[in-house]
Amino acid sequence: MENNVVRGCCGVLPANAPLANPYVPWQPEGQEQYAANTGLIRGTLFPCLDLPLLGMVNEDEKSDTMMHQLQALGFAVQELGLYLDTHGDDAEAAELFRQYTELYEAGIARYAEHCGPMFQKQAFENGRYTWNDTPWPWEYRANKEG
Repeated sequence: MENNVVRGCCGVLPANAPLANPYVPWQPEGQEQYAANTGLIRGTLFPCLDLPLLGMVNEDEKSDTMMHQLQALGFAVQELGLYLDTHGDDAEAAELFRQYTELYEAGIARYAEHCGPMFQKQAFENGRYTWNDTPWPWEYRANKEG
């Protein structure tokens, strides 16, 4: 230690640096949830964890496109999965997780049907790599004509 500084492999920290004191509210079981699209905007599915910084609330809505629906469903699956990591006995949340997962998987299949594969691992058809065959989402004219 030189000059009251601790040197580590990943950076320099003064020896007297205070540690952070995080506060994470405990989430009780059986709490209400936002709908997936609202949860995506608010950053959580759980109103009890919706603690906006300085009272600033994001209330903008995403457009009702297939891609935004998938984003909301994917967010809900991830958020419920994290909740179930600590509340594995919550049968209601587990059922909601199952429902959102089914909707998400069906949405991905529907997206692939209309717009082409969503993931590269889906881009192999009839012995051929097809990832570049369909228009990309930002190719507006090509998607409108198809």
